[in-house]
Amino acid sequence: MNSHHIRRDVNWLRAFTFTVYGISVLVFSFFPLFYRSLGFTNAQIGYLYAIGPMISLFSNLLWSMISDRYRTIKRILILLLVGQLVLSIILSVSGSFLGILIVIMVFYFFYYPIYPLTDTMAITTAKEYGKSFTVIRIFGSLGFATFAIVIGYVLTALGTSWTIRISIVLTLIALFLTFFIRDQSSSANKMDTSGLWKILRQKELLWFFGCVFCLAIGHRMNDAFLTIAMKEMGASDNLVGWGVLASSLSEIPIFFLLSIYGDRLKELPLILFACLMFALRFLLMSLTDSAFSVIAIQTLHSVTFGIFFVTAVRYLTRLIPDHYRATGLALFTVMWSSASGLISGTFGGVIYEHFGRKEFYLVAMTLSLVAFLGFASKYLDRIPGRKNVNKSI
Repeated sequence: MNSHHIRRDVNWLRAFTFTVYGISVLVFSFFPLFYRSLGFTNAQIGYLYAIGPMISLFSNLLWSMISDRYRTIKRILILLLVGQLVLSIILSVSGSFLGILIVIMVFYFFYYPIYPLTDTMAITTAKEYGKSFTVIRIFGSLGFATFAIVIGYVLTALGTSWTIRISIVLTLIALFLTFFIRDQSSSANKMDTSGLWKILRQKELLWFFGCVFCLAIGHRMNDAFLTIAMKEMGASDNLVGWGVLASSLSEIPIFFLLSIYGDRLKELPLILFACLMFALRFLLMSLTDSAFSVIAIQTLHSVTFGIFFVTAVRYLTRLIPDHYRATGLALFTVMWSSASGLISGTFGGVIYEHFGRKEFYLVAMTLSLVAFLGFASKYLDRIPGRKNVNKSI
């Protein structure tokens, strides 16, 4: 394939990644404000946040296994976006807590699997064309950053009631772009679930997912209630957008650096550093009372999520064979977003409602330190032998 076709395929995939991660700004950062504008309590907002991860526990695996089974990603993405679009339209005319709860349950069935599948397509495309995964994935960060600030100003001007309408428009754009991206086969052979089960029984993988889950609970607690915390500090919608923008922009240089130098560094030391930075980030969040300080603290997203995500994906791809990559990334998403989101939404909502913001973030900090100890135990266990990761499975 000539360089023109390679550039075209990569650029369409970059545009798609840019757009779908822009949609995630609405779901994670502005949907909670939309719920708040309807008069829902923090506990109710926590339940609405948690119900999606609960649904995605099986929807991520289901759709990714279907993708592996039928060796297509593009057609699955089209189905998911059509479903998301229909549910967004229904959500726009819902107003009661029970009605939104029911609709959002189905919405998340189509929403969550898009991201592990998009990352799988980026990894597969990058490998086929001899490029770095982060060269494509970084456009997700750019999309998140761009839409964070643009949507913040739009909602300040038009009102929070426009949140769902904006979601519909962005979903239509993403759906349009799917027809131009090149499909990738997510596996070399049809998936053998018995072979996958053998992989999942490996202690190395179970340990990894357990540590990821613990770290992710604190991370998702912050995702769910950051905008609520900033609102309580007196922030406007556009200032909330700047807070989200600060985190998104900060991870971009880290992605660039890791795409160039990441392979020269061992994964576990990088992951340990990221865990400590997560703990510091949440400690500072517990201490501040200024929305402007929150924006500065959000720049720590670069050395927390930025380092952890890229390094963890790299570590995981060494643990799981290529023909199980979509399902492996779906399992990672279950731990990083779904199961952790379920716990952080319900558990975090109750803590925030009854104990307040300071204690809420101290709990998140403690969970980050527990994850650090979990990863450190594996790192220290390896020092004497310096064994290769692959030998452990």
